[in-house]
This record gives sequence, structure tokens and C-alpha cells, in this order.
Amino acid sequence: MGRIGFTVRDTQADAHPVTFLPEPERRVRHNLLISVDDHVVEAPDAFEGRMPARFGDRGPTVVTDDDGMHAWEVDGRRFPTVGMNAVAGRPVSEYGFDPVRFDHMRRGAWDIDARIADMDLNGIYASLNFPSALPGFAGQNFMRMTDDAELGLACVRAWNDWILEDWHGRYPDRIIPCQIPWLYDADVAADEIYRNAERGFRAVSFSEAPEKLKLPSLHTGHWDPFIRACEDTGTVVCLHVGSSSQAPSTAPDAPPDTIGVLFFGYAMFAAVDWLYSLIPVRFPNLRIAMSEGGIAWVPGLIDRLDHITRYHDMYGTWTNIDMKPSEVFRRNFWFCVIDDTSCLSLRHHIGVGHIMMESDYPHVDTTWPETQEVVRRQLVGFEADETEKICWRNAAELFRWPVPDAVAADPELF
Repeated sequence: MGRIGFTVRDTQADAHPVTFLPEPERRVRHNLLISVDDHVVEAPDAFEGRMPARFGDRGPTVVTDDDGMHAWEVDGRRFPTVGMNAVAGRPVSEYGFDPVRFDHMRRGAWDIDARIADMDLNGIYASLNFPSALPGFAGQNFMRMTDDAELGLACVRAWNDWILEDWHGRYPDRIIPCQIPWLYDADVAADEIYRNAERGFRAVSFSEAPEKLKLPSLHTGHWDPFIRACEDTGTVVCLHVGSSSQAPSTAPDAPPDTIGVLFFGYAMFAAVDWLYSLIPVRFPNLRIAMSEGGIAWVPGLIDRLDHITRYHDMYGTWTNIDMKPSEVFRRNFWFCVIDDTSCLSLRHHIGVGHIMMESDYPHVDTTWPETQEVVRRQLVGFEADETEKICWRNAAELFRWPVPDAVAADPELF
């Protein structure tokens, strides 16, 4: 057993050889694209120099086991999946959820210079990145991987420092900084939102269903300080599918394919839960992004919301509220598309101004390196202003991310 530094060997001479596809050529940039859902794998040195000295070597460190596999170690506990689902650039036959070495992944998964090169190749101008295996999509692992809450909070702060300094800071026009929250204390979480907003963060990745993490539900009012801070600062609350550490499933003995097919399901359930918690009613300027949730479910949910409105007095939840549930839904929620061609035909029912694009690099669903072509194919026949909104302008406005006029006019310029 040994610790590793930042240098990762480039060979695969170990017990788990992997295959990388030939290096792709730079794609034609049909449209300017902002991806609102990509992921990072924490680099081996992500926490070096960012943890308070009093914690010694208890903070996140990458170790190599006797079989040559990499793992994160935090406070003496081992977390073996260093690159959850980071399979971009690998053949489908080798897709999986657990790359076990950094050199089993395309370098762009964890190295910012290589990431920008892969964004350039794919024609992605700007990208919002979510965590992967170590923190969990909403940082939930940092609150339960140690019994020391102060250590957990220090890990959250160190992760946020890393994404701000090493990713956004190195390429400030290209990486939209998204933070993870401290979920154990809503007041501390609120303080962090205010502090990080001043540092330039535009979004926070929060849990779609905190009660599934054994935290207070959205209906308790517990999260109001955090929500108020997000509204006050314009911080977008991103609800990534799977951020409750659970996935929708059917029968216990159903094949794993069913989980992949139903992955969007929690987005729909989470949207209803957030809507009927009345959080977006009490905080009308709050902006919520249903990250990686797709749009297939959105038109049907809008119809169902309007149907239930006919007899909402029976329930007594939505009373003395001037707007219908579907109107609040259309006002406060944004959605993203990866490959939803048929559903985009209902874009006006959803609201063209609330649909954004994603590439999901480097995960199994990614359209990299073909995102430009996938998007072009989905938007055939759209009006120019609709294409512009869906491809980048909606994201630029939601995350307050200015795009230079020259780049907007000619995507080949970045």
C-alpha cells in the first residue's frame, strides 16, 4: 500500500488493461454550445495544500493498493472508485461504473488542461461541472465518510477551492463554477453560499431529495436559510439526478438496464416534490435546474399539473396562491437535453427559454466527441432564435455567463 502524488503513469501495464479509441478529430462547430451538465473526477492533488493543517493526513488522499489499483482514503476509510463512470473515449464493451486507476480514464476527466482540449475538440464553449465518485453529486459523501463534522466541512471547502482555483481559475471564460454544499447544517450552508457567491460561484449542486439522505425534507422549512441565500445571490440550485444517492428501479431482480432507462424518473419526482413544498412560491426568484433529467417527462407533467388544478381545493395545498402550479413550474425550473429529439417538438409547451443542452462528459451517457452533430440533428428545422436559446443563450442567462459577441457570431473563434 502506498500513497501517490500527482504524476500518474501513462501505461496500462497492470492487471486491468484498458482500451482507448483512436484520438478523434476536431468537430465542425455548427452552433455555439454551453453544456450545463458535465462531470469532474477529483485530481490526485485536488486536496493538497487545501486542508487545514490540524487534520494532518486525515483528509482525502489517493493510495495505491497491493494490486496497483487507486483509491481515495479519508480519515482511514477507503473509497475504491476513483473515477465513477468516467468512460469517455473507451469502447462500449468496456463501459462500467468503476475505473480503478487514473490512467484508466481519459485525462480530460481529471486534468483541466486536457479537459479544455476535449471541449475544444467537441465544440463546447463553456461547461458546468458536477462532482463524481468521491463527494457524490451533491457533496453528500463528505458528511458521512467521517464522524468528524469539522473534517467533513473542511473537505467540502477544499473541494470548492479546487474547482474554483484549478478549474475555473485556470480557464475563467470556459468553466462555470458550481459548488457543493455542507448538508449537515442549513445555516452553515447558507453562509457558504453567500461567501462563495462573492468568490464567483454561479451554482450549487444540491440533493434532489434530502430526506433520502436521512436529512430533513423540503417540506419542513429546515432548508429556508440555504434557499434564501441562493435566491439572494442568484445562485442556481442544480438538482442532479442521483444526488439523493438512489436511483429509480423496478423489481429487485430486474436487469440493470432498467435503471439506465428510468434515470430521468427522479427528476420528475424531485420536481414535483420541490414544487409542492412551495419553496418556489415562497422564494419566487429562486432558479432551479433539473440537471441531467432530460425533458421527456416535462410536457406530461405540465398537463397533469393543470388537470389536478381542477380540484386542488380537495387537497388544500395550493390555496391562496395566485399562480397555478404549472405556471410556477414554468417560471422557476429549467431543464436540459442530451438526446431528446422527439420531445423537443413540444418545446413551446415546455418553454423554449427554459431548455438547455448538456454533453455529460466523461460519463456513459456522454455525446462526446459528437455533441455538435447530435445537437444539430435534434434542432433541424428550428428557428434561428430557438436554436440560439437552446444551444447557449438560456444557459448564459441562467448562470449569468457572458459570451463575447465575436464568439457568439462565430463559434470557430474560441
